[in-house]
Amino acid sequence: MTAPVLVIAAPDTLARIEAWEEHLGAERRLSPKTLEAYRRDLDQFLAFLTPHIGNPPKVADLSALRMADIRAFMASRRGEGVGARTLARGLAGIRSFIAFLEREGLANGAAFRAMRTPRQPKTLPRPLSAPDALRVVDEDEQLDEAPWVAARNAAVLALLYGSGLRISEALSLRRAEAPSVEGGVLRVTGKGGKTRLVPVLPVVGEAVADYLRLCPFVLAPDSPLFRGVRGGPLKARLIQLALARLRGALGLPDSATPHALRHSFATHLLANGGDLRAIQELLGHASLSTTQIYTAVDTDRLLAVFEKAHPRAQKAHPQT
Repeated sequence: MTAPVLVIAAPDTLARIEAWEEHLGAERRLSPKTLEAYRRDLDQFLAFLTPHIGNPPKVADLSALRMADIRAFMASRRGEGVGARTLARGLAGIRSFIAFLEREGLANGAAFRAMRTPRQPKTLPRPLSAPDALRVVDEDEQLDEAPWVAARNAAVLALLYGSGLRISEALSLRRAEAPSVEGGVLRVTGKGGKTRLVPVLPVVGEAVADYLRLCPFVLAPDSPLFRGVRGGPLKARLIQLALARLRGALGLPDSATPHALRHSFATHLLANGGDLRAIQELLGHASLSTTQIYTAVDTDRLLAVFEKAHPRAQKAHPQT
């Protein structure tokens, strides 16, 4: 547990902090935990400023701060071993207070607005194993009592894993765009309105066909392909909840989410010799660097190839 910070600030600053907290709680309705985190981050900033400027900070002192002062605070936090995510969150709380002062005409927040948020480290995708992914998309594994709902969920999940779609892309499909049982190619509109072509495996086409056969609603060609139980467009949250129930039943980790199926699509393609550029196109990534994160996930496969191919890795084991 983090030790409490001794707050040292001038009376006018403490009064404005109290007003700021009331504003966050009553008007912006932030949660108590968020309020606590914001206040803790601001207290750490004030504790740094007291020796840095030579006196408990007044509101006027906060208004006079330069980017060099903010950088000095960030450097001190880094020296304490604080990571980029914590620094970014802390800067958000401090900016909130300065913005509150600025709205009251008591401070100039230009230095805080100009300060760049620390770059966040890229987190590696957490794909499912191939056997687990196949179980998740299996219609027989779905937990819904209504057969058409089970078939619907299986079809959506099959598109995520079989074609690498984002859940928003799968749910934006129209009835006329439904793949056939022979599979084929699907035109998908992704982020930024960019379109791409993705292959559809016959098994995925069959899952969609099973859903259409059981669906109780008449679907016009230009209407949403996937429907909720009342006939409206299917919401992503319902698929997320269905998969949450399914991972509990199958004993899968919390990382088994709809988006993890897209990660699994890319990782399993790469593991089986897929070309990185081709995977980039299939996923609709604007930059190859985004797709390259999957090479880190596939470290085990790369090491196995190295040990098999590199002459120095093929040392004979000593006789025992």
